[in-house]
Amino acid sequence: MGRIFSKALLAALFSAAIAGASFAQSPEEALAALAGKTLSTGPNGEKPVSASEISLTDDEITKIRQMNAKAAIVMHYGGDDWSQAQIAGLKAQFEKMGVEVIATTDAGFNSAKQVSDIETIMAQKPNIIVSIPTDPTATANAYRQAAEAGTTLVFMDNVPKGFTAGNEYVSVVSADNYGNGVASAHLMAKALNGEGQIGLVFHAADFFVTRQRYEAFKATIAENYPKIEIVAEQGIGGPDFAGDADRAASAMMVANPTLDGIWAVWDVPAEGVISAARANSRDNLVITTIDLGENAAIDMARGGFVKGLGAQRPYDQGVTEAILAGYGLIDKEAPAYVALPALPVEKANLLDAWKEVYSTEAPASIRDSMN
Repeated sequence: MGRIFSKALLAALFSAAIAGASFAQSPEEALAALAGKTLSTGPNGEKPVSASEISLTDDEITKIRQMNAKAAIVMHYGGDDWSQAQIAGLKAQFEKMGVEVIATTDAGFNSAKQVSDIETIMAQKPNIIVSIPTDPTATANAYRQAAEAGTTLVFMDNVPKGFTAGNEYVSVVSADNYGNGVASAHLMAKALNGEGQIGLVFHAADFFVTRQRYEAFKATIAENYPKIEIVAEQGIGGPDFAGDADRAASAMMVANPTLDGIWAVWDVPAEGVISAARANSRDNLVITTIDLGENAAIDMARGGFVKGLGAQRPYDQGVTEAILAGYGLIDKEAPAYVALPALPVEKANLLDAWKEVYSTEAPASIRDSMN
């Protein structure tokens, strides 16, 4: 005898079936849903404030110009397009504010070098330091001494251990690194049609933003793409990030002959993965990454290995950091954490994305590769 169901029970069962199906978004729909959103929180769990809300009035800029302030830019690493765009944005905005940039340093991802850079700069008595710590613990004392000397501190992406906004520093500005990790995962799924085996090349360091990217990528794949399997992971420490990634990717390909894709934590390691794919004759390998660097962009433009990436907005980030330094000079209240949304990039929007990221047209090397 067949079972007899009440209308109420049938309705409940239908609703449960609908909920269970969940109608998961396609990668394209998921990427579109990211537009204008910020998924990251700050280094201390702060809620993000949009960079579009950060500004100075004409009167405030006039007041700052009258201070004849001096600024130093203390980088963790200067050998990539992201760093150079940050510096360009900072210098452009500081010029508008009448702030002289007296030094720009590159620590080469060496915390001892960065501490030495800070000590050397402090002898010039800067009013402002804008910086990204290579190591939040090892560099903390040097930054603290700068703060105690009255220097206005603004940070990129990461903050020294034990520091709080409004006390030792004004604010920290970051791209949506978690969002970029999410974007790069959806782009990987799109390129693989939702299934395959992949490897991950991550940053093996206590670095807040690269950890966010890695965690976001893994979580997005696990939650949305059950037919994509992460079969290998390898951390790299640098300073030869491309070389380390080349070796890590080659080992993954040898150990996993059917590997379909590799995610790299930013564009310089992605260059190493490209080299490994060529050396191992893996012409169909899919690479996604984060940061719109020129070499990754050229490969994408040519229809090569890089099928997508999550781009930061480093020029605008630098502009925002300079404005927030101005907040510090005039004691204007600032949010603890400011973020800029992720920008998913594929070949179709590559040239427009370059202009949005760097505030300039893509170089000929990229434009010519599109053909």
